[in-house]
Amino acid sequence: MNAVSTAIPTVQTTCPYCGVGCGVLASPEGAGSAQIAGDRDHPANFGRLCSKGSALGETVSLDGRLLHPMLRTRSGSYERVTWDTALDRVTDGFQTILNSRGPDALAFYLSGQLLTEDYYVANKLMKGFLGSPHVDTNSRLCMASSVAGHKRAFGGDVVPGSYRDLDTADLIVLVGSNTSWCHPVLFQRMLANRAERGAKLIVIDPRRTSTAEEADLFLPIAPGMDTVLFAHLLREIVARRAMAQDYVDAHTLGLSEALSAAKSIAPDLKTVAQRTGIPAKDIEAFCDLWISTEKTVTAWSQGVNQSAQGTDKVDAIINCHLATGRIGTQGLGPLSLTGQPNAMGGREVGGLANMLAAHMGYAPNDIDRVRRFWNAPRMAGREGLKAVQMFDAIEQGQIGALWVMATNPAVSLPRADQALAALGKLDLFVVSEVLASNDTLNAGAHVLLPAAAWGEKDGTVTNSERRISRQRAFLPWPGEARPDWWIVAEVGKRLGFSDAFDYPNAAAIFREHAALSGFENDGARGFDIGGLKDLTDRAYEKLQPVQWPVRDPKGTADKSLFADGAFIHGDGKARFIATQEPSLAVATDAAYPLMLNTGRVRDQWHTMTRTGKSPRLAMHLPEPFLSLHPQDAAEHGIEDGGLTKVTSRHGFATLRARVDDGQARGTAFAPIHWSAETSSGGRVGALVQPATDPFSGQPELKATPIRVEPIHMARQGFLIARESQDLPRDWWWSKVALSGGGGWLLASNRPLSDEAAWFDQHFADCEIADFVDTPHERYRAAAFRDGRLVGALFLEPGEGLAGFDAVKSLLAAETLEASQRRLALCGRDASGAADAGPLVCACFGVAASKIRDAITSGAATDVAAIGALLKAGTNCGSCVPELRRIVANQHKALA
Repeated sequence: MNAVSTAIPTVQTTCPYCGVGCGVLASPEGAGSAQIAGDRDHPANFGRLCSKGSALGETVSLDGRLLHPMLRTRSGSYERVTWDTALDRVTDGFQTILNSRGPDALAFYLSGQLLTEDYYVANKLMKGFLGSPHVDTNSRLCMASSVAGHKRAFGGDVVPGSYRDLDTADLIVLVGSNTSWCHPVLFQRMLANRAERGAKLIVIDPRRTSTAEEADLFLPIAPGMDTVLFAHLLREIVARRAMAQDYVDAHTLGLSEALSAAKSIAPDLKTVAQRTGIPAKDIEAFCDLWISTEKTVTAWSQGVNQSAQGTDKVDAIINCHLATGRIGTQGLGPLSLTGQPNAMGGREVGGLANMLAAHMGYAPNDIDRVRRFWNAPRMAGREGLKAVQMFDAIEQGQIGALWVMATNPAVSLPRADQALAALGKLDLFVVSEVLASNDTLNAGAHVLLPAAAWGEKDGTVTNSERRISRQRAFLPWPGEARPDWWIVAEVGKRLGFSDAFDYPNAAAIFREHAALSGFENDGARGFDIGGLKDLTDRAYEKLQPVQWPVRDPKGTADKSLFADGAFIHGDGKARFIATQEPSLAVATDAAYPLMLNTGRVRDQWHTMTRTGKSPRLAMHLPEPFLSLHPQDAAEHGIEDGGLTKVTSRHGFATLRARVDDGQARGTAFAPIHWSAETSSGGRVGALVQPATDPFSGQPELKATPIRVEPIHMARQGFLIARESQDLPRDWWWSKVALSGGGGWLLASNRPLSDEAAWFDQHFADCEIADFVDTPHERYRAAAFRDGRLVGALFLEPGEGLAGFDAVKSLLAAETLEASQRRLALCGRDASGAADAGPLVCACFGVAASKIRDAITSGAATDVAAIGALLKAGTNCGSCVPELRRIVANQHKALA
C-alpha cells in the first residue's frame, strides 16, 4: 500500500501588517492556529519576518470573532439574523437615504487592510452606481502626503524605485521613519548593505529611536522642520555646482521657483541650524555626504507624511533628487515606505476620495472613461470628502449613511472623541468587521456584517515598491463570515445592478481591475497592469509577486521607473515644487507647553485588533505610555513609571510615564495602539488635533500641544483570569493577552477591603486563597477551581508587577498540585522560579533575565554571542539596539 501523506499543506501568502509586503508560508494546525514561516522566494523579504509576522499563527483563533450578521435592536442589544435580512437592511437603508437626500449623504470609510479586490468593488458601487464621491480610507492617515507629493512632482502616484535600491545604495537617508521597529525587515537589508558594502546610514528624526541608535549620523530635527533642512540641501546642491544641469534642462520644469522658495526658507546655515535644532557642523556633514554620494536613497515614512505640511516635505526631498538626476536608476532615488499592507493597492482602484479607479482623477475625460468602462449609471462627478472632513460632515448631519470596513476610526482618527460621538448621529451605520466588539462598532452600529479575516480571504495586495502579491486563504470561512468584496457585491445586486456585480470569485474582479488600468491608457498613466487582464483563474491562483507596470504579460521583470527621464505629466517632464514656509499647525503655549508626537511600537499594529491576540507580542511594551525627556518630567513632577494625565484641547488620556533621554526637550511621544477595549485611558487619538495638509488632507498626527500632570495611585499590580472580567470603573488598567486567558495591569486608589470584596464576588464559586497586609497596603488573592488557577489579583504600593510573569504561567497549566497552588501567592511559577523579567526578543520569546544571566555567567559577552546562545536578535533584528543597551549596562554593573 502507498503511504498516506500526513504533511501539513503549506500556502504562499502575504503578511497583513506593514507595507513591506513580506511573503509568508502558512500551514493550518487545526482550529485557531497555524504554523508561520517566511517565504524565502518572495523578493520583499527572502524569508525574513519581523516579530509581528512571526507571531501571526497566534492571531488566527476565533476568540472574539463576529461570526454571524447582527442587527441592533431598539434596546441597543444585537440579535443574530440571516444574511438576506442583514443585506436587505443595508440595501433599503442606502436606497432610502439616496432617494430622500441624494448621493452626497452616503459614504464609505475603507482600510489599507482590505484586499485590492475588496477595494475595487466598494469603489465601483459607491462612485459609479450610487454616485457618491465620499469614499475614503484610513490610508489618508498614513500615505496621502506621499501620494500628493508624487503627483505634483511626477504627474502620478508612483514610487520610482524598489527595495533593491537599499541593497546597492552607498548612502541611505531615513527621514521620519523608525524603520528598525516599523519596517524591520527592510532595516535589516540596510544594515546588511552597510556590513557588506560599507554603505552609510543617516537618520533624521526628532527622537533618538532604536533606528537612530544604528545611524552613522543622527540629525535630531525639530518637529515640522524637515522642509527647512531639504531646502538648505537644494541650495547647497546648486551653490556647489553639483546639479545635473543637462538632466534638469531636459526633463524638469520649475527649478527657479523652487530654488527661490528654498532660499527664503533656508537663507543661511545659521538660520537653518536655529530652525531645525540641528548643530551646524552636522548639517554640513549631512550635505557633504549627500552631495558627494551618487548612489543615495532618501526614504521616509510617517514622520514626513503625518503633517499639516507633509506634501511639501515630500516634495522638498524629491526636489533634491531631481536636481541631481538621482532617480530612475538602481541604487538611488526617493523611496516612500508605506504604512499598511495594501495602502498602494487601495489607491490603484481609487480608494481615496480625490481619485477614481486606475489612477484616474476627476477630470471630465477620466470621469467619462470610467463611466463607459463600468457602464455606470450614476458616476460621481467631483472629489469627495477626505477622512477628517468626512467625519466632520457626519457630525454636522450632512452624511446620513456610513459603511466602515476593516478599520477602527473611533480610535485612529484625530479628535477621536468627536469622531466617536459623530457615529451616533447616523441614520444608518454599517460595519464590516472580523471582531464582535471594538470602539467603532460599539458606537452604535445598526448592522454588523461578519467579514473574512487574513488567512480566510483571497486576493491581492501591493507593497511599497509597487509589487503585487497574492494573499491566499489557508483557513475556511468561520461561521457565516464572507469576503468583503462578496458582501458589497451582494448589496450591489440588491440595488438592481446584478450584471455589474455578478463576480464568481476574486480572480474575476482582478481581471476587470487590470483591464480598466490599461483601458485607453497608452502610457498616459503610470499604473498599468493591462498585461494581466486575461489571467485565467488558475493563473491568478499561481500568480507570483510582480511589480507594475505590466503592460505585456511577459514583461514581469523588476523595474525602476523614469529611467528614460519621461514622467507622467502631459509634457513628460517632472516638476520642481516651490514649497511653502513651514510651521506647525498649532504651537505650544503656557497652557499646553509640550508637543506630542504619536506613532507605533515594535510589536503592535494599529489598534491591536490582530496583534493584541498574541501573548508573545503583548509583553515588550504592555501598557500605553508617554515618553518624556528627564528634565521635562522633573519640571512637571512626573516620575518614571508613574501615571500621568495627558490633556490637549481636544481630550485627555492617562498613560504610564517613561523617562527617556532620547526624547527631545519640550516634546513627548505616545503610541497609537490602545483603545477603550484594551485600556481604561490609552486612546491617544482623543488628544490629537485635527489640522490637515491642504494638498493631501492628511492630518497632523505628529504635533499636538499637550500638558501633563502626575496621578497618584496608592497601589498598582495585576489581575489575571481565564475569562473576561468587568473591572471597577475607578481602576486604571491595560489589557494583555495571556496563554489560557487574559491579564490586566492595574492601578487603584480603592480601599483594600473593596479590592478583596470585588475579588470574592467575581470568583465566588472558587476556592480562594488570599493574603492581606494592611500596614503595608498589600493584597494578594488567587482563585482555584478543580485544581486549576482561574484568577489572581496582586496589588501593592509602587509599580507592583512583581510576580506577574510567574503567576501568568500558572494560568496555562491544566492542573496544579497543592504545593504549586501555594506558590501562586508567592509570585512564583510551578517550578518555584520568580519572574523572568520583561520580554526583549519577541521573535524567540527571550526575556531580559535570560540575557543578563548569560552575560553575568560569561556565556555571552556581546550581541553576537547572545544571538548564538539564545537566538535573540537573529530574526528581524529590531531588538538589537535594546540588546546592546543591556550588554553595556550589565558590563558596567559587573565592573
